Amino acid sequence: MNKPFLVGITGGIGSGKSTVCRIFETLGVPVYYADDRAKLLLKEDEVLRNEVISCFGKKSYLSNGGLNRVYLADRVFKVDSELQKLNSLVHPAVARDFQRWAQLNEHKILLKEAALLIENQTYKSMNYLITVLAPEKLRIERVLMRDAHRSKEQIRDILSKQVDDELRKSKSDLLVHNDGNRLLVPQVLKAFEKLQELALAKEGNAI
Repeated sequence: MNKPFLVGITGGIGSGKSTVCRIFETLGVPVYYADDRAKLLLKEDEVLRNEVISCFGKKSYLSNGGLNRVYLADRVFKVDSELQKLNSLVHPAVARDFQRWAQLNEHKILLKEAALLIENQTYKSMNYLITVLAPEKLRIERVLMRDAHRSKEQIRDILSKQVDDELRKSKSDLLVHNDGNRLLVPQVLKAFEKLQELALAKEGNAI
C-alpha cells in the first residue's frame, strides 16, 4: 500500500487555518487538527497527564479532571523555558497520535493542521506545506471575537511566541491569503488540484 501524500497547513493564530481545512474537508480530504487533538490528549492520555503534573504541579488539572488552562497559560506564556518544556511533552504525544491516525486513513492526501509546524520542525515530515496568511490586525480581531476569554495583550503575547510570516513564507510550498480581499474558496480549489497532481506523481514514483 502506498503511503499518503502528507500536507501540513500552518499559519499564525487567527489566520484562518481551520476555515481553509474545512473547505478541504468538503472536498473529501481528511484533516488532523493537531491543536484540538493536543487538548484531548492532555485530558485523556494518562502518560502525558502524569508528565504535565510532574513538571507543572497538581494545579495543572481541575478537580473534574479537566486541564486548568488559566493556570497553565499563566505559567507558560510568561516564561519561554516553561513553554518549551510544555511543548516538549505535548509534541511527541501528538506526533505519535498523528502517526496512528495516518495509518488508519486510506485517503491519498492527508492534511495536518497545526499552528507550530515550523516552530517544532514537524513540517520536515510533511511532503508539502501550505501557509495561511492574514494581516496581524485582522488576526487579532478574529481571535477577540472567537475567544472571549482572551485579552488583546494575551493574543499579542501568543503572537510574539510564534514565528513571523516571512519565515513561514520561506518554508512554504504554497500560500493562501485570507485577508478578506481575496476569495478563499478559489484559492483552496486551486491548491487541491495541485495536491492531487502531486499525490498522483508520488504514487506513480512509488510503483
